[in-house]
Parts: sequence; C-alpha cells; structure tokens
Amino acid sequence: MHSTERHVDPGAYRKAVGRFATGVAIVTTRLGDVDHAMTVNSFTSVSLEPLLVLFCAEKVARFHDAVLEAGMWGVSVLPASLEDASRFFAHRGRPLNGQLARWPHHRGESGVALFDEAIATLECATTAVHGGGDHSIVVGEVTAMGMPSEGMPLMYHEGRYRRL
Repeated sequence: MHSTERHVDPGAYRKAVGRFATGVAIVTTRLGDVDHAMTVNSFTSVSLEPLLVLFCAEKVARFHDAVLEAGMWGVSVLPASLEDASRFFAHRGRPLNGQLARWPHHRGESGVALFDEAIATLECATTAVHGGGDHSIVVGEVTAMGMPSEGMPLMYHEGRYRRL
C-alpha cells in the first residue's frame, strides 16, 4: 500500500505521535553576522562512530535555508527553566536582530550561539540532509560539546510543556 492510499486523519496522527514525550532544544546557526534560532523537539542521537545527531527543520521556515547554507549549527538542550525561550523561538516571523538578547548565551568554537543555562550543548557540522516530506532531516557530526549547567530537562508531551 502506498502512503497516498492510506487514510490516516492528520489530527489523529498528531495526537498519537504527541504521546511520545520528547526533550526540547533550541538549534542555532550563524549566517554572516546574523544569528538564527529555532525550537525543536525532533532532535536525536544517531551514531557513536562517528558522533552524529540529527534534527528536523520545516522546509518553509527561514531557519531551514540558513542552517543548510551555514553548514554549522549548535544545539542547546533546555532545562525546565527555559520554557520561555522555547516558546519564543517556536514562533515564526520574529525579528532576527537581537532575538538572543533576552537569554545569556556564548559563542561556541564554531561561532554559533549556545545558551548558558542549557543542560547540554553540542556544535555540529552538517554531514547529510535528507528529504522528509515537508521537513528536511539534517544530520551533523558533533565537533564540540559541553554541559554548562545542571537542571531538570524541559519536556514536551501531548501538546504541552511538562517537567519531570
């Protein structure tokens, strides 16, 4: 059976996959002198040899083209205390200029912004991009990492932020 022959209600699909609890991260990149950032819950470890991770970016998001062109990106795994940042970077159309100013951050070795309060950070070089429907699956090799703070992770489950 081809996917076009299936009759799965998109609303029911969202509800079903929403039952899979995920962590929340902000992926950042820098293109020229402009920082780009996007909240993701589609982030995962892929491989230990080499060290690979992936995230998914919607093709129509301005972040999508920026991260593909830049080729380098950072991941800040969020603690529960950064729910406000997660909400902010999940919204489309916000001004790029100064968008990181509300949250303490630093530049990683690659120049990407990383959140100071993150419970883990990774810097990655894109190694592959795969089509995934209306998203791209961006795979990157980890080039640097850190664990700048302690804290409980921010979680997302059934369309709501949760805490452990």
